Amino acid sequence: MFIGDITEYMDVAQVVLYAFWIFFALLIIYLRREDRREGYPLENDNTGEVATGMSFVTFPDPKSFLRRDGSTYTVPNDKRDSSRNLRFQRAAPWPGSPIEPTGNPFVDGIGPASFAERDDTPDLTIDGTPRIVPMRTDPAFSLATQDTDPRGLPVVDPNGDEAGKVTDVWIDRSDILIRYLEVEVKGGARPAPAPAPAKPGQPQLARPVSAGGKKVLMPMNFATVRKSEVQSNSILAKHFTDIPVTKKPDQVTLLEEDRICGYFAGGNLYAETY
Repeated sequence: MFIGDITEYMDVAQVVLYAFWIFFALLIIYLRREDRREGYPLENDNTGEVATGMSFVTFPDPKSFLRRDGSTYTVPNDKRDSSRNLRFQRAAPWPGSPIEPTGNPFVDGIGPASFAERDDTPDLTIDGTPRIVPMRTDPAFSLATQDTDPRGLPVVDPNGDEAGKVTDVWIDRSDILIRYLEVEVKGGARPAPAPAPAKPGQPQLARPVSAGGKKVLMPMNFATVRKSEVQSNSILAKHFTDIPVTKKPDQVTLLEEDRICGYFAGGNLYAETY
């Protein structure tokens, strides 16, 4: 027998190798369980049946995460998208086949216009204040003097048609950059802010309509700022009236951001055909 031999058929190197194989196999199982916390269990496209499989191997035990605001989020869970009105048809009858929108491809949440159901609350800075706000609400920020100020410039589409006018710039106070351009849509009606809640015993007042134009947000990465105009690189002028709006005039939520960006992403594919 040689140094390191445990028996005539096994030595320390073999034990270490086998231990590594066992550790690596357990590591793979652990990682494959953990990456199924979001988006699982899978469902059959046609029947809606849940594919469980070997649940003790493929699905992890529920884990609760503590959020900054004190709430908790437990995954995996049985929560499903509930606020969507998806209108589509399948290109073929088998599971996994492509789907095609049958309504408005910009807002149906299909393909490039799809969006995630994120929290309907604003993204916050480390100080707990809204991260993305219009510049009119934070005088500490200003635009570089060597750059073109887009406020007041007309917004035109690739065909040269005017969609509206830029009324403000929405900045990211954490990353210090422009996220959105606020556009007053040409000819669009803008709903006024909701009235204050009625006191007990008094009727709730209806929401009035403002005389100003409808204001929407255009993601900065879908726009090109020139000296005399701002060009929309995704959607056409006629599509601006259907851009999802924010509930509050000076605040945008995570869900609203996803829907707005999904709308413009859908324009990259469907703008010329819809």
